[in-house]
Amino acid sequence: MKQDFFKFPLHLIVHPFDGFWDLKYEGKGKVKVALIIVFVLFLTFVLQRQFAGFLVNYNDPRTLNSLAELQYVILPFFLWCIAGWSITTLMEGEGKFREIVMATAYSLVPIILIYLPMTLISRFLTVEESSFYYLFNTFAIIWFLYLLFVGTMTVHQYTPAKTILTMLLTVVTMGIMVFLGTLVFSLIQQMIEFIVNIYRELIFRI
Repeated sequence: MKQDFFKFPLHLIVHPFDGFWDLKYEGKGKVKVALIIVFVLFLTFVLQRQFAGFLVNYNDPRTLNSLAELQYVILPFFLWCIAGWSITTLMEGEGKFREIVMATAYSLVPIILIYLPMTLISRFLTVEESSFYYLFNTFAIIWFLYLLFVGTMTVHQYTPAKTILTMLLTVVTMGIMVFLGTLVFSLIQQMIEFIVNIYRELIFRI
């Protein structure tokens, strides 16, 4: 477990084509490791929002709710995986849902590796040096997107053009899912409120 968690993810982010190929065809990727990576990413974002230096942190630590960070990490992750699986199924992708989960999670490793030390370093940066904080964080996001691109292309055996199209459609599908989910939640809330109001009317009349 320890070897899987440290060795293979680090190999994959440096050699993505070989790494994602081994993940899909050699069985080197593990779902439980992928979920651990997502959880560590959640902790990374919590630590960044809570303890990043005041020059780069515009959040009030006293009002932050760590559980609320779930909606910025866990929810988008699973939305991406579900939407991606739905789109690639229609577009004849070869990847299974578990492979999409693993490829997406392993692609997140650079964000953890860069965000964690930058959170610590940000506490000692001057105003002039704060630009390096944003530079490295941006580099982490670009690295992540590159890995996600290679992972999607390798797992589904797509061409580069089809991979870009798939990723764009996945983002659109995520938006639709969020819209429908919000709509359903709103309707359920209204129905519950309607039932409660009827119950109160009946109680008062009786």
